[in-house]
Amino acid sequence: MLESVTATALSSALDGLALRQRAIADNIANINTPDYHAKRVQFEDALRSAVSAGSGDVDATTERSLEPTRLNGNNVNLDTETLSNIDTVLRFQFATQALDGQATSITKAIGQASA
Repeated sequence: MLESVTATALSSALDGLALRQRAIADNIANINTPDYHAKRVQFEDALRSAVSAGSGDVDATTERSLEPTRLNGNNVNLDTETLSNIDTVLRFQFATQALDGQATSITKAIGQASA
């Protein structure tokens, strides 16, 4: 597909959201693991800056959560993970639809140009 800032940004967003989905799954899988600290994936601020600069190409980063821990040293909160999962799924669907819309527009434009 033809590269544009929008397409690059959407691709970066999808990569970041996929990484966040894996982190959420890891967090939930380790909810009872002593001394496990939840993972948090960040990319939105970097993506916003990259788009403003005309790029849209960023890599997501994973950090350990600094939220308070329970007595066993674990800080995974199932409510937080569930809400984050719902938000991530909705954002992924939105970004996928936006990227699909761009591809459809390009396909239509190519079809009209060859007609």
